This record gives sequence, structure tokens and C-alpha cells, in this order.
Amino acid sequence: MKPVLPAKGRCLCGEVTYTCKAPPLWTAYCHCKSCRLNTASPVTAYFGMASGSWEWTGQTPNLYDRNPGVRRYFCSSCGSPVAYEADKYPGETHFYTAALDDSSGFEPKAHVNFGEHLEWFDTQDTLKRISTTAGTD
Repeated sequence: MKPVLPAKGRCLCGEVTYTCKAPPLWTAYCHCKSCRLNTASPVTAYFGMASGSWEWTGQTPNLYDRNPGVRRYFCSSCGSPVAYEADKYPGETHFYTAALDDSSGFEPKAHVNFGEHLEWFDTQDTLKRISTTAGTD
């Protein structure tokens, strides 16, 4: 399925919004502990966007950058995480798929950091499982 463009996303309260003007570079579920802690969930779905192919359209999110080389963006009003950037992925911003108004065409194509998955959580799909980082973390 092709993504519906422009794709629009937002935080829970709607103050932080963004628009993606191009298809994602990749889509995946991430199982790393850092993402699980950031979202308080057993796994999260991300998609990667190239710099210049998206823009903030509402309030600019706050930044959590206590880990060297990693930046996590969130809404200061409702606390929703909205995006992730890392020095090891220059020119990319990773967004949470579930925050899109319409996630058609943004379905995950693989599981990354599967070596860190929670043993009790099983998605039972047939997507490729990659033990280490592949485009996200």
C-alpha cells in the first residue's frame, strides 16, 4: 500500500503537529529497551523520514537529550513522544507510526533490535526479525 501524502501526525493534545511530504525511508517495529522505556510499551512502530521531507506544523516539541548523540522530541503539554533523532542516522528523523492521523502505507516491514524483545510479547507476524539496529533504535 502506498502512503497517503501528505501524512499528518500529532501528539495526544494536538499542540505538536507535523506533516510528511514524501514516503518514508523505512518502517519498522523497534524492540530496544530505550524505546520501550520512552513509550511505556512492549514495542513501538517507527518510520524514518529524510531531512527536508517533513516539517513541524504546530508547536515545536520539547527536546530530551540526556543521552549523548540522541534526541527525543515530546509535547510539553501532554507528554506524548513524537520523534527521535540520533547522530548515527544523519539526515533522518524517526516518527512514531501510531501518531499519524492515517497510517496507511506506513505499516512496519520488519522488527529491529529484536535481540532485546520482551520474551512474553509475541506479535505472531511473518515480518523479518533483525537482532540489531537496522535504520532505527
